[in-house]
Amino acid sequence: MELYPAVDVQGGRVARSAARDPLAVARQFARTGARWVHFVDLDRALGTGDNRELARRFLAGAREELNVQVGGALVTETAIAEMLEWGATRVVIGTRATIDATLVSRLLVRYGADRLAVGIDARNGRVAARGSTTAMELTPVELARRVQSLGARTAIYTDAARDGALSGPDLDGARTIVALGLDVIVSGGVASLDDLRGAANAGLAGAIVGRALHEGRFTLAEALACVAA
Repeated sequence: MELYPAVDVQGGRVARSAARDPLAVARQFARTGARWVHFVDLDRALGTGDNRELARRFLAGAREELNVQVGGALVTETAIAEMLEWGATRVVIGTRATIDATLVSRLLVRYGADRLAVGIDARNGRVAARGSTTAMELTPVELARRVQSLGARTAIYTDAARDGALSGPDLDGARTIVALGLDVIVSGGVASLDDLRGAANAGLAGAIVGRALHEGRFTLAEALACVAA
């Protein structure tokens, strides 16, 4: 299972961390042994602004040492293309865009399944786009099956209620998508090394870890050793 340590940026600095420079954080991840980093512009995701130029500099610098996965409510073809052109290894199509079959199909044809993941955010068993309190009449498995039929191979599954809450990831929900044959990266709620062991035992392709890592609940070296065991 692959570990994706997160660098969330808000107000021009790393969120939930004493560190200010996101690129310095990413380079430290690389020195510790990480192969990937998960980058999110929280201001953009929350609709409170953006850190566009910082994202450009981050991608230009980090890609020299790490694979970079970029998420954060990227829902337009222009925004997704921009991140890929700037050097992202993989971009996560935001849930609001994932439900648009025509857009997903067009993006997959243009860039290929290796460079794109589909975001599937859920709340109470229904798809719910990030930042929205309204769930759709669509289950995560139904959405996963739809995008799989379009050629998607990787899904980022997030239980929105657990995101940043340190309450453990929704492994049961993730397993139902794994059962379809998709590579599933779980996000939201990882609080302990036991959570990472559980994700690995559930057959997941990866786990994104943010708050727990930045708050020192475990070290990156411990997490990497855990998922490699």
